[in-house]
Amino acid sequence: MKLMIITLQTSHHTDMVEITREVQKVVAESGVKDGVCTIFSPHTTAAITINENCDPDVVRDFTMEIDKIVPWEDGYRHFEGNSAAHLKASLIGFSEQVIIENGKLVLGTWQGIYFCEYDGPRHRKVYVKISEC
Repeated sequence: MKLMIITLQTSHHTDMVEITREVQKVVAESGVKDGVCTIFSPHTTAAITINENCDPDVVRDFTMEIDKIVPWEDGYRHFEGNSAAHLKASLIGFSEQVIIENGKLVLGTWQGIYFCEYDGPRHRKVYVKISEC
């Protein structure tokens, strides 16, 4: 399966955009019934994670706490001024893998796939690769 690209626009400096539907669409279009889906962020200031997608307060709490853990201003030396974004992205991670069974992503009842923005708003890409088993 070739590499597919999902494009998105983030709205805030720190943002979590649920992309589960878009990833499932790529899986459906691939025709793969059983395999693995890899979701990857090619950006050094953005990440991919899986988290609850039912209660919007989870996203609010997540972004609030990650901003406390890695504050935007903290005496960083990186000349672009976005060291915090690089740190947050590395802490969360640049990719996730999800099992595909019967043509569907295998996620828990309350799980969703999120693109995490830490240096926005920006126009971004997410790479999706499907491997058949």
